[in-house]
Amino acid sequence: MKRKKRLEKGIESLQKQIEIHKEKLKKAIDGGDEDLARYYEKDLARLEGEEIKKKEKLER
Repeated sequence: MKRKKRLEKGIESLQKQIEIHKEKLKKAIDGGDEDLARYYEKDLARLEGEEIKKKEKLER
């Protein structure tokens, strides 16, 4: 039970971070800052990968 709860909280936290990064990415694109936009795109991919891994662990 403890592991399941910890994974659920981790997934929830990652989802919040993903939303924040999506907003920051949009602002970077609108502002014309290509380097920052590229950074957020890479970071979003990393966060989404972590979320998938945690969801897979939760399903086990």
